[in-house]
Amino acid sequence: MRWLAILAVCLACKSREAPPPAPQGPTMPASEIKRARDACRSYVDKACACARTVPAMQEACKQSRPLADAVDVALDVAAGSDSTRRDVRQTEGSVRNMVKECIEQLARLPAAGCP
Repeated sequence: MRWLAILAVCLACKSREAPPPAPQGPTMPASEIKRARDACRSYVDKACACARTVPAMQEACKQSRPLADAVDVALDVAAGSDSTRRDVRQTEGSVRNMVKECIEQLARLPAAGCP
């Protein structure tokens, strides 16, 4: 009877312990993060270089900078220690959408008269 009471107390103590939190590293590989930043920075550089010679591209230059900044901010949020796994996944999805936009806009530059 005594063993049963001791066993019950031990099991009760064991069940109260929370499991250790799973390590939360970035799910995007470092190579993808680098490509994302490079793609948007390349778009900013080329759009703003084009805006110097093609006045119609000045608005594209102004709009490209916040897009590249948004990628950096989103990656910082995803890497934050207080971000939940869901936050990380959603933020990385947003990063991928923004990078897609950078690449698509970069592809449109030659049609606008940019070299």
